[in-house]
Amino acid sequence: MKIAIIKYNAGNIFSVCNAFKRLGITPVISDEPDILMSADRIVFPGQGNASTAMQYLKERKLDEVIRNLRQPLLGICIGQQLLCNHSEEGDTDCLGIFPVNVKRFVPTLHEHKVPAMGWNQLTNLKCPLFKNIKEGAFAYFVHSFYVPSCEWTIATSDYIIPYSAALHKDNFYAVQFHPEKSGDVGELIIKNFIEL
Repeated sequence: MKIAIIKYNAGNIFSVCNAFKRLGITPVISDEPDILMSADRIVFPGQGNASTAMQYLKERKLDEVIRNLRQPLLGICIGQQLLCNHSEEGDTDCLGIFPVNVKRFVPTLHEHKVPAMGWNQLTNLKCPLFKNIKEGAFAYFVHSFYVPSCEWTIATSDYIIPYSAALHKDNFYAVQFHPEKSGDVGELIIKNFIEL
């Protein structure tokens, strides 16, 4: 099976790559449309800024490539947010796969810290991406922006307010947390993605 990781100006590509290597698969890291379009699975990772990431994708026409992919794609962290319609981060128009807007966390109590950082629970799990994952399992998050709960939500988490921990529409899957940093739970989610 050929797994391709989209290469762009956002971090954590190598930790994602290592997560697949632990499962015996060495992914290709590429920004070449032909390589991406011929892969069996695509991973759209990221840590970074929505506006500069979208600018990079548009300059290389990767925005159109991503929209036209038909194989399963997994967006991670900012990869999830960029698959949405618009982000409050830099007032950025994104890829529009999920017609929902990304919001910034607004602290309502003194103890609310932004970015939200650390382990949080996954609830309301739906979809084969979460096969054999227990309700309330913990995953690792680092984010200042979130996708509100919507009709494409397949898992929720709660920090300040409940929000989408994961989304699914057609061949597009996305998670706000970092499966590559989420121990056994994250490894099983990556395995489930490979087996979709």
